[in-house]
Amino acid sequence: MTDTRARTAAPPARRTTELVTDEAHFADLAPQWARLYARCGPATPFQSHAWLHSWWRSYGTPGRLRLVLVRDGGELVAAAPLTLVRRPVPALVPLGGAISDYGDVLVDDERGPEAVAALTEALSRAARTALVDLREVRPGAAAERVYDRWRGPRRRLADSLCLELPALPMEELAARLPSGKARQRVRAQVRRLDALGVKSRTVLPGEVDAALGRLLELHRLQWQDRKVTGEHLKPRFRDHLVRAVGPMVCAGDAVVTEFRMDDEVVAVDVTLLSRRLAGGYLYGAHPRLRECRADVAVMLLDACAARITAPGRDTLSLLRGDEPYKHHWRPDAVPNQRLLLARRRTAPLLAAALGDAAARRRGKALLRQPERKERDGGGGT
Repeated sequence: MTDTRARTAAPPARRTTELVTDEAHFADLAPQWARLYARCGPATPFQSHAWLHSWWRSYGTPGRLRLVLVRDGGELVAAAPLTLVRRPVPALVPLGGAISDYGDVLVDDERGPEAVAALTEALSRAARTALVDLREVRPGAAAERVYDRWRGPRRRLADSLCLELPALPMEELAARLPSGKARQRVRAQVRRLDALGVKSRTVLPGEVDAALGRLLELHRLQWQDRKVTGEHLKPRFRDHLVRAVGPMVCAGDAVVTEFRMDDEVVAVDVTLLSRRLAGGYLYGAHPRLRECRADVAVMLLDACAARITAPGRDTLSLLRGDEPYKHHWRPDAVPNQRLLLARRRTAPLLAAALGDAAARRRGKALLRQPERKERDGGGGT
């Protein structure tokens, strides 16, 4: 694939923008990307170079990579990691796809308005005849600044729901529960895990690949004969996870934890870390834990809470999903956003995307109606 890099000067003279479409050049950006990522406060682990480049290798479509970059004196100060899709309308969407809980752009905190302005203008040029569709944008993300500066038609929609807790030790998380009975239950579960001899251990960088193999096997066993996210069982996801998490552990952007009982690994967890949050991304747990009446959610949260203490890291994200067990912890509901950006010539694409989103919402509401009737005791005799 050839590298299409369009450079244009923007005031001041040393600031340039660049459109990268070549995978090899994307790989070479790793050191610069890491410096920019470290200088972007709102960034999540899903914007790290290791995660995005690995995702591209597993899921990217050749010829559709679109990296919009801004440099100042040669240094990378803003980046929008995107790919071109054709359906339901031509659009530039964030790298990371459905397996990433947050999408965003990167902007150097110290280069603020100038970097945002240059990135916004470059993004408008790169879009050409496509819509810009930024999915799963967390409140406070850098992409909001691009949205605020955008001059063409734009719309903001609700996206997936994320649940968040404060970054507190387990004892303080338990103290937030609404009743004494609930708090006692959590403490009893912690004692039960201790009585069962469950011990956690942080996996060393050289052991990560093997630990991830165990995680995915335990994940398969855990969900055997039950509804599971099918993508997690595919070879391309396994390849992505192994490629991404090892470098992220070395960079401090992830931690892998093993749980042992009687010298047997009974669970493995991957928690992703950024400056402001930590999030439990994926785990695998042996059915033996359920048989022993061990509360896996308490086990994972206890270990995660013990490892996330860092200055500025104030959020323990339960990531996407509205599962009932998460609500036991009284989390805050924090909806992600979908930011739709169009040029005047692509305004019809914006209207089409809004229509498609509305139709999908109606379809989901219809699918949920039988569940509501069953829960409320309806549904006939």
